[in-house]
Amino acid sequence: MLDTAFFAHDLLPALNRGLMVSLALIVPAASLGFAGGVLLGCARAFGPRWLRRLGNGYTSLVRGVPLAVQLMLIYYALPKLGIFFPPYGAALTSFILCTAAYQSEYIRGALLSIRQGQIRAAQALGFSTWQTVAWIVVPQAARRALPGCGNEVVYLIKYSSLAYLVTCMELMGEGKVVASDTFRFTEVFLTVGAYYLALVTLATFLLRWLERRCHVPGFGAR
Repeated sequence: MLDTAFFAHDLLPALNRGLMVSLALIVPAASLGFAGGVLLGCARAFGPRWLRRLGNGYTSLVRGVPLAVQLMLIYYALPKLGIFFPPYGAALTSFILCTAAYQSEYIRGALLSIRQGQIRAAQALGFSTWQTVAWIVVPQAARRALPGCGNEVVYLIKYSSLAYLVTCMELMGEGKVVASDTFRFTEVFLTVGAYYLALVTLATFLLRWLERRCHVPGFGAR
């Protein structure tokens, strides 16, 4: 029998608090991570050799180290160097750095897919390299990279559940506390899963709509 009192008074209020924290992590991390991915992708595609190597090294490092380890290093190791983050700040910083690295892969591939003839034509008109990238290449590449970047947003929603590892009380963290206090693990984590499923479904719907709005004819899904 469904215990409505447990859901109404214990579980749902806690999860709704956690949901607000999760959204406060996901939205800025997705936005700033995408912006960082564009800058990093441009550096890796068109920067001088030393900048390309630096960008490739950063991307390989972030992709090679599990996100949980990155969270622990930012929250527990950096204070030994005099750099302190509150739980929310540590989680947000880690998500931005990780998202930027993965987004840069999609952006870089899209940048390199732009025909060289357009770049040479822009330079023939007097555009500098970075003016060409900013005004000619990036607007086209961003549209082509959108499906891959959208997938990364979905991943971000799911791995935001790791923020509780650094005591950031988002959706997963609040659910874990309620489950530990009440020992009703099945009800709690089924409900937590439903929250994440709803977030992913909503994000997928919005991203599909954006893809259709920005669709490049002859390229990608319709």
